Amino acid sequence: MVSAVIEPSALHGTRAAYDAVASLYAELFSNVLEPLPVERALLAAFAEIVQAHDAGPVADIGCGPGHVTAHLHGLGLTTFGIDLSSAMVALARRAHPDLRFEEGSMTALDLADGVLGGILASYSIIHTQPRQLPVVFTEFRRVLAPGGHLLLGFFAGDDPLPQEFDHKVTLAYRWSPGSLAELLRQAGFVEVARLLREPHEGERFQQAHLLVRKAQEH
Repeated sequence: MVSAVIEPSALHGTRAAYDAVASLYAELFSNVLEPLPVERALLAAFAEIVQAHDAGPVADIGCGPGHVTAHLHGLGLTTFGIDLSSAMVALARRAHPDLRFEEGSMTALDLADGVLGGILASYSIIHTQPRQLPVVFTEFRRVLAPGGHLLLGFFAGDDPLPQEFDHKVTLAYRWSPGSLAELLRQAGFVEVARLLREPHEGERFQQAHLLVRKAQEH
């Protein structure tokens, strides 16, 4: 999934890298959730929580070719996708013509304040330079309604500091769940749950998920 960063060169590089592999990516991940019962259960719980609060639609930010956006729609959510890569957005629109997909950067979302009931950011922050993550999380909080939830997926690291690794598309980072949870807290979120899954065959790292809620204004 595609993330955005503020520096034009890094932004352009990430977009270009995903544009170049979009068709192959869509083919390889067409059934991405099929072998992942833990992730499917987590998405079902996320959908139930968002529906219970009834605070607005869900944005799948870094949606890629739209497979998970469509899955959320199948769970009963009003959802749409946003991605940095124009090629990914084109593929998503072609595969799921009944859903809405837009180009956009997670550092400057083209959304009004407080309009979303939920955000899914499934591995979409992994290419974001660490110093820019507070900007991203502040933007996520801005567009979430009171009581809105964010589900964040990422590759887990065992060091408090972010760890670079050679992702197949472009440079990426692993994070310890505790470090990301602290950044989210500083950005105005309250942790609801965290999940750490051991790697399956063919996976290199532990897979981590944080579910957080927008804190109430004081």
